[in-house]
Amino acid sequence: VGCDRSKNLVDICGEKHFQAFVCDALSVPIRSGSCDACISIAVIHHFSTAERRLATIRELARLLRPGGTALIYVWAMEQEYKNQKSKYLKEKNGSKNKEKEMNTGTAQRPLNDQGPDNCSQDSAWSNQLLNDFKDESCGAMPVADFRLPVHTNRTSFHSQDLLVPWHLKGRTKKKKENIDTVVVPRGSKELQELSPVFHRYYHVFSEGELEAVCRSLDCVKVQKSYYDQGNWCVILEKL
Repeated sequence: VGCDRSKNLVDICGEKHFQAFVCDALSVPIRSGSCDACISIAVIHHFSTAERRLATIRELARLLRPGGTALIYVWAMEQEYKNQKSKYLKEKNGSKNKEKEMNTGTAQRPLNDQGPDNCSQDSAWSNQLLNDFKDESCGAMPVADFRLPVHTNRTSFHSQDLLVPWHLKGRTKKKKENIDTVVVPRGSKELQELSPVFHRYYHVFSEGELEAVCRSLDCVKVQKSYYDQGNWCVILEKL
């Protein structure tokens, strides 16, 4: 049984005849102690506070029967580990993908490359947001710089808390329209409509951090902790 916060992703599971439902990882509507095993892949690093990240692991443990196991994957701060670059750093938009985009007019990325795209105007956009906010707050108390750094795609992380830009791909073409030939000014409203950018929050985990959070819970023990292609991973057992 699968669950996800995104209804659209859950609907895709239903179309493929998998059992899945919409829920929040902080409150899973499944009876306590009813699962032999649980898997949490690329979820916990989206929670913005240490308290929520701990609560998510506690909720995962609640679902397990005694002796049950859980596997957790989170994005690692260390994208280069033991002198080896992660798959994330190594992968680029290869020539095959470029050819496919040119031939089809759309950017269909393979399942194993569902990663974020960098947008060079993101920093300027973030600066503009801050300036607008300050302009609207004239006469009020000084506003703290609340911005998070915007990550540059396929590069090492320089902050544990950051925003990763995602471009929405696959805009539906009008009849006889080829998106590859559409030319619009950079940063224009029309360009944003063609490829809107969304900023997704991440907390990337440093070495030992995920294991330490898990060990703070009395109801589980850490069976194994390891690094796997740019991710920190833990296998837990319910006591």
